Amino acid sequence: MAGSLRGQCLVAGKHLRDPNFFKTVVLIVEHGEHGAMGLVINRPSSVLVSHALASHFDLPTQDLVHLGGPVEPTAFFILHDAAELEGEEAPIIPGLYAASDATIFEHVVRHAVCQTSDFRYRFFAGCAGWSPDQLEGEIARGDWMVLPACCEAVFHEDPYEIYDLMLKRCFEAHRLVPHACKDPTLN
Repeated sequence: MAGSLRGQCLVAGKHLRDPNFFKTVVLIVEHGEHGAMGLVINRPSSVLVSHALASHFDLPTQDLVHLGGPVEPTAFFILHDAAELEGEEAPIIPGLYAASDATIFEHVVRHAVCQTSDFRYRFFAGCAGWSPDQLEGEIARGDWMVLPACCEAVFHEDPYEIYDLMLKRCFEAHRLVPHACKDPTLN
């Protein structure tokens, strides 16, 4: 493995037809010699967070649980931007943290309920996973385009727009000629 993809986004190639990943953007949370784990950031479910966690927390929120991927669909993960809650945990990218540990998860949930500032978070059920070298093979085959992650994409107001926005970023990052020309006489 050349380097870790932690903190990168995988943008599904247009020919990727796997229903679990068709038109998805996956944030890579962990990547190493044992494989990779990520969360699909653009697939909200119809389940409210308040309903999914009702037996554990009383959450006055209308936020939806996102489908993080097909692996461990009953496991919950949370992405958030509250650095003060993570202690020594390294961010995925600056200002973005993941929690699945029960204690940290509870702190993040309680902080989210009581917070009056711009604290951002997203809940996920399940994750995406790859065995060693599997993800590298899929990238080499062209199934995925890789871009640096950004909090704006992870917490985008409309998750259904994330794929098109990230796809546009991919095309702009790999363009030989600028898309728009300020001076049409240069065409």
